[in-house]
Amino acid sequence: MITTAKRLDTVEEYYFSSKLREVRQLMSEGKSIINMGIGSPDLSPSKAVIEAVAAAIQDENGHGYQSYQGLPEMRQAMADFYQDQFGVAVNPNNEILPLMGSKEGIMHISLAFLNPGDHVLIPNPGYPTYTSVTNLVEAVPVYYDLKEANTWEPDFEALEKLDLSKVKIMWLGYPHMPTGARGNLALFEKLVAFAKKHNILLINDNPYSFVLNDNPMSLLQVEGAKDVALELNSLSKTFNMAGWRVGMVLGNPEIIDAVLKVKSNMDSGMFYGIQKGAIAALKCDKSWFEDQNKIYRRRRELTEKLAEKLNCKVYKEGVGLFVWAKLPEGIASAEKFIDEILYEKHIFITPGTIFGSNGEGYIRFSLCVKEEKVQEAIDRF
Repeated sequence: MITTAKRLDTVEEYYFSSKLREVRQLMSEGKSIINMGIGSPDLSPSKAVIEAVAAAIQDENGHGYQSYQGLPEMRQAMADFYQDQFGVAVNPNNEILPLMGSKEGIMHISLAFLNPGDHVLIPNPGYPTYTSVTNLVEAVPVYYDLKEANTWEPDFEALEKLDLSKVKIMWLGYPHMPTGARGNLALFEKLVAFAKKHNILLINDNPYSFVLNDNPMSLLQVEGAKDVALELNSLSKTFNMAGWRVGMVLGNPEIIDAVLKVKSNMDSGMFYGIQKGAIAALKCDKSWFEDQNKIYRRRRELTEKLAEKLNCKVYKEGVGLFVWAKLPEGIASAEKFIDEILYEKHIFITPGTIFGSNGEGYIRFSLCVKEEKVQEAIDRF
């Protein structure tokens, strides 16, 4: 019998991979499931993006292997986007590496910098992939608490009390997933100073900046951040291109070079047409964001009504693609709570526990659901 690698013992199948099988089974039985669980945008990319891809498919030179670093004009579009939206100057030649979605960047960065036994600071609650990738490369997850009482920001006194001697990487993501906490420039300055003090590579995972957020920020706005920090970004949420798999990592040339060394051994470049579509997306003007947010704002208002219908307390300050809500007193298990709703009302909501122990007592609603479906969910109660 062929045995699997021991590293697989450290991870489980991704929650949504297994849970959505359960949801599909209910649908096959004729149940009308309203899926408010995952953050996969149901809206379309702009017309300009679709037209750019359609034209690129006709280009006879667009079907071969592409550069591992992407088209120069795509890197330039990414650099222009960061300059226009964040006031951050990055060199398109050596400070930007396009990715097939920012999720793959988590693995590439981890492979490039972590040895077995190195420690990794991971937010609790936070994106589960930080933990699974850390385990897969045989590093050690070390969780730092984010709590509502501290507006879902790190407690630096508690951080300083940890044994940081083996810490190599610190993951963060603001606007925060799953809570929607915005973060702020003062927080970023503290984080950069902390990383410099302890010689830690700081990585901000930043795909939600433009959804319902009137003050988009980048960690790279902090002076000197490039000395110790990378930023991941993605076109998935901002431009409704989740399935296209286009992201980027930005930072200083030495760090980007190390990530490229891994990436160039794992794929053979991004499809030409998708790169052309990404360029068109990155050139969208302010009206694109405004129009998207009008839709998401109406959805958020309805989703908050649904949460309140469940006697949950919504985290009103949240931005991004989700609504984070605290369960009523006396509810012992978020997972049991959402399962009852799934089987009794046929609505799928995400339990906060999949994001870490500090997610117990909370649930998360996705805004990737049309208004009429959210209203239907409310009506089911």
